[in-house]
Amino acid sequence: MRLEIHCQDRVGIAQEVLNILVHYQIDLRGIEVDPLLGRMYVAFPGIDFEKFQELMAKIRRIPGVDDVKTTSFLPSEREHNELSTLLKTLPDGVIAIDTKANVTIINDAALQALSVASEDILGQSLANMVKGFNFLRWLESDDVLAQTRRFEIHGKRFIADVLPVMVPDDSGHETLAGAVINLKSESRLGEQMVVFKKGDQESFNSLHANSNVMRKVVREAKKMAQLDAPILIMGETGTGKELLARACHGGSGRAGKPFLAVNIAAMPDNVAESELFGYGPNAFPGTAEGKKGIFEQANKGTVFLDEVGEMSRELQTKLLRFLQDGSFRRIADENEVRVDVRVICTTQKDLPGLVQEGKFREDLYYRLNVLTLALPPLRERKQDIVPLSEYFISRFSARLGRKAPRMTETCAQFVQQYPWPGNVRQLENALYRAVTLLEGYELDKEQLQLPSYTNDFGYLEKDFDGTLDEAVKRFEANLLRKLFPAYPSSRQLAKKLGLSHTAVANKLREYGINRKSVKI
Repeated sequence: MRLEIHCQDRVGIAQEVLNILVHYQIDLRGIEVDPLLGRMYVAFPGIDFEKFQELMAKIRRIPGVDDVKTTSFLPSEREHNELSTLLKTLPDGVIAIDTKANVTIINDAALQALSVASEDILGQSLANMVKGFNFLRWLESDDVLAQTRRFEIHGKRFIADVLPVMVPDDSGHETLAGAVINLKSESRLGEQMVVFKKGDQESFNSLHANSNVMRKVVREAKKMAQLDAPILIMGETGTGKELLARACHGGSGRAGKPFLAVNIAAMPDNVAESELFGYGPNAFPGTAEGKKGIFEQANKGTVFLDEVGEMSRELQTKLLRFLQDGSFRRIADENEVRVDVRVICTTQKDLPGLVQEGKFREDLYYRLNVLTLALPPLRERKQDIVPLSEYFISRFSARLGRKAPRMTETCAQFVQQYPWPGNVRQLENALYRAVTLLEGYELDKEQLQLPSYTNDFGYLEKDFDGTLDEAVKRFEANLLRKLFPAYPSSRQLAKKLGLSHTAVANKLREYGINRKSVKI
């Protein structure tokens, strides 16, 4: 049995309680006092009801005792049970050691990670099991500080937080009592990073909206996310169209279902059709079995079509029919497939202009242009630039395991005034390079190493070398090299660029661009 006695802080009151227990020949199992709350706790074996009533009455008559009642646990028992439950349920391994590095406590997750039994490790020296960290040297050092280290135990690699345990004495001086080691395996870290990134990417919290124009976009996106109609996101390259699309998916009723992305511009027409709609058995030589397309795989979820303006007229027709009733036929298959998919499209092209030129179906444009979001370029949301920069700096510094540097006032002004033709993607890449190469804890504009740029003339290369003809050829070669993986034949590339097959073949030969020199 356990009693909770509410009493005053008076000398001798505990002795009087113990005298009563002695009088009734009750074996004391434990006693605890909390002077701040005015509580005394006693534990003893169970007794019969009549004796218990007499005991309670005598304790209540002690001067200074305000109340007596039974309780389920002593404070120390409650703390022990809570700690034990916490250690058992923690998914990460926890090991406690004394000042000689001997294991005193180890939880189930650590036992499982190390593939050992508790009787084989309790009381044993952890120093003899670990490679990559000297526990005895650390425990015997003058200043024992917390560490985050990578080491091996029984041939398995871990990232570990090694935390000293300090116990204060009556004078307030702290004495080292041992340490606690929190283990994280590579697989466990990978799982956490996947969840962290997914949760970050698929939520509106990932969108930095300090500027009024961006706040308006986020407000509209949150409302549109709740609907099932297609969404068309317009904006320049690098503005974060896919990030916004993922946020819309995460904020919808389809959040737990698949989100599949397809870059239309990176695939030839025949490849795009088979990827989106799939194909039936024997549709192509060597394909005895059929294959589900993106729309079937994303059933109940969302399909993200990047650069829908690059879609061929034939593919536009098939997409239009799918948007009308959710049905389609696989390539070389007579059976009709019906799925429930929400479509989110993006474009950086002028779709109304393409409609007038006859390159984009007018009925498909009106079908897509129901819920429209226009992502502003970074130069039009200057209030977001510094918060975005600080976010990227902090994230990259954490990856590198270093303290985040501070942007100087000059650097902050510079990033706000720079036009950022590559938008958020260019800002992110510039800061990643700067933080990686930075020595020190201040980031100035010189570390960004951005080329001069004007809206009228684009990038101004200070160290330009060569003739105009050479510069044009360099540009031409780079463009062909980038397009070749998506259009890996001179005929496909010629059609894409509006040139003759012979002209493109000659240029590919001149610049040495072929299937061997370019990875497809």
